[in-house]
Amino acid sequence: MLMMMMMMKKKASKGSLAVMALLVASANCILLPSREDLNQISLQGEKYLDKQIENAINGVKEMKSVMQKSSDDHKKFLDALEKTKQQKEDAMRAAQEMEAKLAQEEEVCNDTMKALWEECKPCLKSTCVKYYSRTCSSGSGLVGRQLEEVLNRTSPFSIWINGEKIDDLMQEGQRQNKEFRNLEEKYTEMADGVDTIFSDSMKVADHVHYTPPVFFFPNFLSPHNRRSRSIRSLFHDPFHGFQNLFSPMMGMSRNFFSSMGSMMDIDSDSPPNEDGSVNEDVVITKPFGNGRMTCREIRRNSAGCFKFREECEKCREIQHIDCSGKRPLEGPLKEELEEALALTEQFTQQYNSLLKRFEEEMFNTSSILDMFNRQFGWVSSLANNTQDGIFHIQTVTCKDTEEKTDEGKEPEETKVSVQLFDAPTMNFTVPGDIPWTDPKFSEVVAQEALDRYKETSVVVK
Repeated sequence: MLMMMMMMKKKASKGSLAVMALLVASANCILLPSREDLNQISLQGEKYLDKQIENAINGVKEMKSVMQKSSDDHKKFLDALEKTKQQKEDAMRAAQEMEAKLAQEEEVCNDTMKALWEECKPCLKSTCVKYYSRTCSSGSGLVGRQLEEVLNRTSPFSIWINGEKIDDLMQEGQRQNKEFRNLEEKYTEMADGVDTIFSDSMKVADHVHYTPPVFFFPNFLSPHNRRSRSIRSLFHDPFHGFQNLFSPMMGMSRNFFSSMGSMMDIDSDSPPNEDGSVNEDVVITKPFGNGRMTCREIRRNSAGCFKFREECEKCREIQHIDCSGKRPLEGPLKEELEEALALTEQFTQQYNSLLKRFEEEMFNTSSILDMFNRQFGWVSSLANNTQDGIFHIQTVTCKDTEEKTDEGKEPEETKVSVQLFDAPTMNFTVPGDIPWTDPKFSEVVAQEALDRYKETSVVVK
């Protein structure tokens, strides 16, 4: 009996020594894993990846919730924009009707008006070109020609009834429509992108839930039998992210909205630069006009030169002309016109504020969607996968298996060759202090492979 106990202890001791020897050999990469060992490590890695896939699917669901909340806000913005646009158009129609009535009054004193107008036009042109050329580096000839064309088709009364403002507001309306269409196109792209990621992720989710614990993709998900909607087909190739849809627009809109101050006759001087000099791109129209204009604005709409009307005597006389006992520019029609223009301007600025808020909301939402997409969107690309297995460690080798590790020296890094999903074979290294016999080894390899897969996924570029 004593002999048997001694023999059992001896065998246990040998077994412990064998395990220790195996651990030491694997840690020093002297003993490489067999094919069966690789299969077992791969299975452990698959279990780890199954959890990551489940986590990513939940993340995509959160992503979809963010987009749904954005969709609700989007509808509210559309309603507010449509209401404001209608109010703006009604006010503009009223202003145009008042302008037409004043034009009829003008015809009563046509001869007198015509004589004053022919002397007013050249003065207005020369004055504007003079102030423009003092400040702006180029384009004075173009401004002069454009202004001459505008004056030849403009009513004399227009320079005193904010005729240039009607033109400005109409141009602004066209810009607003273009801006809105652009925003809507970008929003639709973003919504379609999220829908695609969500739809493909849910197909992956269905298969994970119905085929535990080993994850593999059957033929019904193959490109031959599934209508594929790649994220790249919705965006330019490569896809650089949702926020990039709105980033260029944010830059343009800052210039777009900042120009509204001078265009709408906000009475404010141009702020000086740090050295005290005035911005060279701004033409100050006071005391002859009201406020300031940029060189670009005058080139774009030379009717802004009407602001210099006070400097020309014959232009000033038009304001007080007596047409058969009537003074059209001193009567109620002009007041009604100015009220209608003020309302149009108010609703135009309100519409711009709504557009700006909408764009900022989309920019912020796209940033959140990008965060979710970078972290979880990769799972949607698995809907295209047709591999029977999701993870397989093909080889595990050391940089140098012949040299012994010196005492006190860090173990050599371990080279691994891995197949993940349907991606090309990946080759990378694992820290040498994690032997392949350590359960942590399979998780480290699986996570590294997954990180590399995300970088080259069809969803994240």
